Amino acid sequence: MAPTVEQSSGSALTLNPVVRGAVGALPASPSYGSIVTVLSIDGGGVRGIIPGTILAFLEEKLQKLDGPEARIADYFDVIAGTSTGGLVTAMLAAPNDQGRPLFAAKDIDGFYLEHCPKIFPPRSNGPMGLFKSMSGPKYDGKYLHSVVRELLREKRMNQTITNVVISTFDIKLLQPIIFSRFDVIN
Repeated sequence: MAPTVEQSSGSALTLNPVVRGAVGALPASPSYGSIVTVLSIDGGGVRGIIPGTILAFLEEKLQKLDGPEARIADYFDVIAGTSTGGLVTAMLAAPNDQGRPLFAAKDIDGFYLEHCPKIFPPRSNGPMGLFKSMSGPKYDGKYLHSVVRELLREKRMNQTITNVVISTFDIKLLQPIIFSRFDVIN
């Protein structure tokens, strides 16, 4: 049975609560009732600074309402990201030792400004640049992997503050890969 969306008494669309159990773990936060809140963060390499800036602004406004410990992950049932949006997703949802988000949204821009030159090095132009772009991934990912390993240590998907979905593309197998907390827990 496929999930269905129905109009609630308000203007928001909600997942049919009868179907909810069949879909799996879609936790409803008590403060939001049956509405499932999703934050989707696009990819785009160094352009991860753009969602970082917007999320920092949003988190600052939420902190004015709910206190200085408020974090983006507290307000969404699912945070999803593609490519560099997946990195932002991991930063927002990874827990610290106290079970709170390891990073505040305001930390994202600093991360990108510090590490982007090595994560996304300039590509060469001309015929060799064209050949390299057709023969494999734009970036080798070695530096990014080492930075993520250093920052997140041994954190795993099942430990995230909220549900996460990170979509990627395996360029060698030519197929999409979806990493999801739903899959890890179930």
